[in-house]
Amino acid sequence: MSAKHPIIAITGSSGAGTSSVTKTFEHIFRREGVRAAIVEGDSFHKYDRQQMKEKMAEAARAGNNHFSHFGPEANLFEELEALFREYGASGRGRTRKYLHNEEEAAPYSQPPGTFTPWEDIEADTDLLFYEGLHGAIKTDKVNVAQHVDLRIGVVPVINLEWIQKLHRDKTARGYSTEAVTETILRRMPDYVHYICPQFTQTHINFQRVPMVDTSNPFIARWIPTADESMVVIRFANPRGIDFPYLLSMLHDSFMSRPNTIVVPGGKMELAMQLIFTPMILRLVEQGRKLRAV
Repeated sequence: MSAKHPIIAITGSSGAGTSSVTKTFEHIFRREGVRAAIVEGDSFHKYDRQQMKEKMAEAARAGNNHFSHFGPEANLFEELEALFREYGASGRGRTRKYLHNEEEAAPYSQPPGTFTPWEDIEADTDLLFYEGLHGAIKTDKVNVAQHVDLRIGVVPVINLEWIQKLHRDKTARGYSTEAVTETILRRMPDYVHYICPQFTQTHINFQRVPMVDTSNPFIARWIPTADESMVVIRFANPRGIDFPYLLSMLHDSFMSRPNTIVVPGGKMELAMQLIFTPMILRLVEQGRKLRAV
């Protein structure tokens, strides 16, 4: 962690909704005049789309049917930690973009499923903002989490996470239900060993819980709406959190534990605005003061 050059990381599994949460933070950054260096977690995958298919086939032939983007073999964990370490020390570093589709790829005249060249992060940013699978990863070789000033987990209950992934991958990426199901199964060991443990490293977790039946996510026709959900917000350290204020602003909310507030799903974005705006401003103000010395 670095007071001069703070880092915020949103971490969550595929289909968890981290991209939607990122939009809330971008609203805060624009409104408050915060210059953020945005880093996408997918840019630290080790292989492009075609290479990943080849590596999965190679692993399967060797008897490993669980090679996935969730695990260390398919990611640049050391490079990610190096970026966080360098940014914390100097406000600099290098990153790239992963081009998911034709729309993202068009400005770069590259095929989708490829990476852009590595490039320097723009100078004079107030903070680094990471969104992806591994913002709080900690293994026997790397400790990315230790460099992050504010770690946030986005963790829907797993059936909802699968419903969201199924609908996104089928609608936006053209995959079949069978293909998405196979991906979920293939990733499960790495999900257990590398995704779930991160949520014990986070400062705050947001867990959306549907209030409708999601017993069989593989046949769900619709994603439960925000109004059909509640959101459980857990603070690892509740000291300094003004829960009475949050309860007064977030109607129909309640405390389920001394460190946990439950809010209606439709008020999740408002809750994030209320919770994170003062935290972001404190990090930015402190960093600006220290850099000015």
